[in-house]
Amino acid sequence: MNADRRHMILGLVAFFSVGISVATWTRAAAVRLAETQGKAPEVATASASDMGYCTGELKVILRRVLTSCGLAAGPGSRGCQPLQARQVASMSGGDFNALFAPLSERAAIIEFDKDSAELDAAGADLLERTFSDRRGASYFFVVSRASPEGSVEHNRDLSHRRGSAVLDHIRAKFQDPDIEQEVGLLWLGEEFAQLDQQFCQWRRSRAEGECTSADLNRSSFIAWIDCRL
Repeated sequence: MNADRRHMILGLVAFFSVGISVATWTRAAAVRLAETQGKAPEVATASASDMGYCTGELKVILRRVLTSCGLAAGPGSRGCQPLQARQVASMSGGDFNALFAPLSERAAIIEFDKDSAELDAAGADLLERTFSDRRGASYFFVVSRASPEGSVEHNRDLSHRRGSAVLDHIRAKFQDPDIEQEVGLLWLGEEFAQLDQQFCQWRRSRAEGECTSADLNRSSFIAWIDCRL
């Protein structure tokens, strides 16, 4: 066999080898494609999930709190006071409270003494247990109130101090570097979204004590919310 013929044969062998390899790779790719048909792509997903309670209205409120109530802002500009909260919610107090009804298993009510913003031991314990029970959620709401005794201005300040007491305790206890991006604070005084006695059935820091409307509203309502925005 002369050199030219050997070269020709070797060239044909190399050509068919490449063709066979390409065909093999193509078939393998086709098999992989067929196996993944109908499957969601495996991409990174946010820890927040769309639970059943994540209604369109709740998402609107959540977005407004994130942008309007200082959730992502620095110290000194956190929270929405009552008049701002009305604008943020854009609904009646009863409708606002109803948004959180599906959260009964995840939320808690931290109660305070009349005319006090001091977090007692039972309140601190329930707060810590609720904050620790995150389950991958992204946002922690603190909605503080005051009962109607006293002036409107006094109760605004009182509810603000109650919310701040909750936030300060979380900061000190958990040392979470992302706290400023996680906790949304609203203080409502006596003017907006008062809790009624149906909330007596929820987890309360003073569950063994009397539960009147005034007792419920000397409080901070707390809950992790896991909604995808």
